[in-house]
Amino acid sequence: MKTPTLFVSHGAPSLALEGGPSRDFLTSLGKRLGTPRAIVCVSAHWDTPVATVGLAEHPETIHDFSGFLPELYQLRYRAPGDPALGRRVVQLLSDAGITVANDEKRGFDHGVWSPLILIYPEAQIPVVELSVQSGLSAAHHLRVGRALAELREDGVLIVGSGSTTHNLREIGRTGPDGGPPEYYTAFENWVCDAVKEGRVGDLVAFERLGPHARRNHPTPEHFLPLFAPLGAAGEGAKGEVLNRHFELGTLSMAAFLWE
Repeated sequence: MKTPTLFVSHGAPSLALEGGPSRDFLTSLGKRLGTPRAIVCVSAHWDTPVATVGLAEHPETIHDFSGFLPELYQLRYRAPGDPALGRRVVQLLSDAGITVANDEKRGFDHGVWSPLILIYPEAQIPVVELSVQSGLSAAHHLRVGRALAELREDGVLIVGSGSTTHNLREIGRTGPDGGPPEYYTAFENWVCDAVKEGRVGDLVAFERLGPHARRNHPTPEHFLPLFAPLGAAGEGAKGEVLNRHFELGTLSMAAFLWE
């Protein structure tokens, strides 16, 4: 049986320590997903000119942020790497005509470890990180996902870790009713509907078709991880919305599953 594919909005790094509905959702998600053989995680926080695959055998935990509680910097996610799987990812991308590189020293940034430390806290499942390319299109990232689809047959969970909305300049802003401003909920509603209805082409064209897309994503790197699990799910695949919750006013924590 094929493993599902998953997109999670990882929120602020402090989610790993703080309570709340999105943390509760992530801590319950591992039971829903089961235990994959390995994980390939596309993170918004590793942005490179070409697709790059982490090949470290024992990746370090990268604390790629500042200004948070000291306890957060003590956290370590000690999941092993999987260099053999990483090399297979390199080959699959190369075979698909995608320019690819590898990095034998790269650790796990918080786009990887902050959700996985809640989903799979035992840190026993091997993880391979894959970068995004903010200078390339959503269509490119969909091709990356398509190239990785066969890994699902081998028990590999393909995860995109980013954010359904991501404009740090407007964190804390609210609408007249105290909830998220309308231009954020409009975009989130559009994304959730497109996922549920399998409107892959619309999602690829999100910068043109999504309402207030540029305001929700002044830069695209946090939305681009969506396209690896979407592409790996197959042509026209319809997804399930697992979580819908806004934090910090404008930060959507929506998560999607394709089975």
